[in-house]
Amino acid sequence: MLEHLLETEVNKRPSTVRLQGRILFLTEDPDLIRRQLQGEDLEWDPSIPLRDDISTDEITPGWVCYHFDEKLGEYPYVGLMCGEELPIGRNDVKNGGFVCSVSGKRRGKGSSREASPYAERSAGIRVVIGENIERIYGENCANIGVLTSTDFSLIEKIKNGEAIPLESFIGDAGQIERDIIEYGGLLEYAVARLKGLVTVPEIVADLERSETIAEKIMARHWLKDGSGADIGVPRIKPGDTGFLRTDLRFSHEYVTPMASTFWQDFAGEADLNDTDSILFFRDHLAFLDEVITEDRKAAGLLDAAHALHDRQREFATAKGVRLHGELPDRTGSDGICHIMIQDRYALPGQVIIGSDSHTPHVGALGCLAFGVGTSAVVNAWATKDVRLEVPESIRIEVNGDLQPGVTAKDLMVEILRHPSVKSGEAIGRIIEYTGSTIAALTIDERVTLTNMAAEVGGFTGIIAPDEKTVLWISEMRGIPVDEIWDLCEGLKSDPDAHYAATIEIDASQLEPMVAEPGDPGNGVAISGLDEHINVDLVFVGSCTGAKRDDFDMYAEVARQAVAAGRRVPPSVAAFAQFGSIDVEAYCIERGYDKLLQEAGFQVLAPGCGACINAGPGVSSSPDQVTISSINRNFPGRSGPGKVYLASPLTCMASAIAGSITAYRSDKDNWA
Repeated sequence: MLEHLLETEVNKRPSTVRLQGRILFLTEDPDLIRRQLQGEDLEWDPSIPLRDDISTDEITPGWVCYHFDEKLGEYPYVGLMCGEELPIGRNDVKNGGFVCSVSGKRRGKGSSREASPYAERSAGIRVVIGENIERIYGENCANIGVLTSTDFSLIEKIKNGEAIPLESFIGDAGQIERDIIEYGGLLEYAVARLKGLVTVPEIVADLERSETIAEKIMARHWLKDGSGADIGVPRIKPGDTGFLRTDLRFSHEYVTPMASTFWQDFAGEADLNDTDSILFFRDHLAFLDEVITEDRKAAGLLDAAHALHDRQREFATAKGVRLHGELPDRTGSDGICHIMIQDRYALPGQVIIGSDSHTPHVGALGCLAFGVGTSAVVNAWATKDVRLEVPESIRIEVNGDLQPGVTAKDLMVEILRHPSVKSGEAIGRIIEYTGSTIAALTIDERVTLTNMAAEVGGFTGIIAPDEKTVLWISEMRGIPVDEIWDLCEGLKSDPDAHYAATIEIDASQLEPMVAEPGDPGNGVAISGLDEHINVDLVFVGSCTGAKRDDFDMYAEVARQAVAAGRRVPPSVAAFAQFGSIDVEAYCIERGYDKLLQEAGFQVLAPGCGACINAGPGVSSSPDQVTISSINRNFPGRSGPGKVYLASPLTCMASAIAGSITAYRSDKDNWA
């Protein structure tokens, strides 16, 4: 299929790197940034207050990603929040002559969008330095040739234009990562691999080694020699590098168009490999027309967003890929990719990759599912493979009974504020959830935990399949129970499997929680809030909060409120959005749509939207307060206002009360 690539010339980078350009320090102080943009070069001083937790939403806000070419270079960091200000504007980075960008902890957290490093590269950034760097963002940088490092001593060398050994940007990377960096990107590496210029490291299996469930799945899907002709090895261990054969590959309209451009540059008119295991989704921007501002329309952004959809649809038709697209008779889509993969496609033991950081969603079914960037999607279209350095695993063991009114979302917010997670200990690691509390959760509630492994910074989240998993899949898909049990054989961690760390949580001590604005890790018990907080907007939905069980909870509170003669007050705008047409059908059959409307909610057709500032439920001014069941509250993620994350029960109770309120099941809930 890709034989013509054998004629493509590919070469390694020089062994030293010499960079000419300025250093941009992304600081907490907006004045320091403005001074740099105006031409001042700062001397590196560890006392400079670097911004931590810079998300890809801040590097390239959602609306920037309506572009999928070099135009992205006009926009890096336009969403960067410093204090209460956005000091970087369009073309500021490109016009500033910057070659290196420096920040603090957890650089590139959040969405898997490769548009972020692509925008940086297109603006002239060639090196990114941070105290630590999130896994997907770091891989995306390497995949398109942007160098990364955690070594701050390189700053002075870059500033002085010194020759720096390429090895300084490789460090202890595995062999494949090393080769990708040396060849300047993943697709260049793919050509070198096809031509036999690189080899995949051989696995030396320790047959006595005990394994985690994730390691077992990886071993079953491991390509023995990198060619794809022979799959499966006896054992793998953290640090091993190689390729996994995927069972399912999917992308959505934010990524498919850029990937299609990369594909044409890489493979020309060649067909994709095994289109039956590839899916495209139109879910993120189906409601954009209803909320996009006039100034963004004037800037051509609505046209750019429509072009994303058009490009994906045309590419799907040309390549014979199934597209779960827009609804034919109303605004909306078939559903959010993660919920549809959960309900219709994923099976225990599979390896699934998607163009979105919340791909671990289906880890709750015993899958190894993780997000990848655009270049990795393109590579997988060609080979069905995805490269991997086996991560270490962290076990989060949760025991005890959850108190009434406490849900998996409250547990997740508690996990996110744990000191080990806040310090970055979980970055790039597999998060395995275990314990009696996890076993007691429904499948949809387990999904909340694996979905938000992305917020932990983990490689993925996973839960071993059990009887609940088997019965849920059988009921959902009509697959015989025995067939599903066969898929689950051996899918559990060995009792003495090794974990890099174990976090233990007593579920009985948890209270209803919220994550305060700015970061999902800003968790606090509602009982510990410093003030009474009125809300202006309530949005319930998104991949984390629009499953069947979520709507069961929304309906429970709505039913109680209506029975008590209560509804959403006029001062609050409340929205509920289904996660898929299947979830919608489930809810309509039970009358949830009418019940929510009676309680004062606007009920929306399936799709994404508010969670990425692209649908009803977004704020329009900085002083507005939103409470939501979505999974991220990064600055600007859902409009300019302040967003509190909370459980389905808390969101509903707060909607009816008009202020942040923990749900109580007694009859005086809003007295």
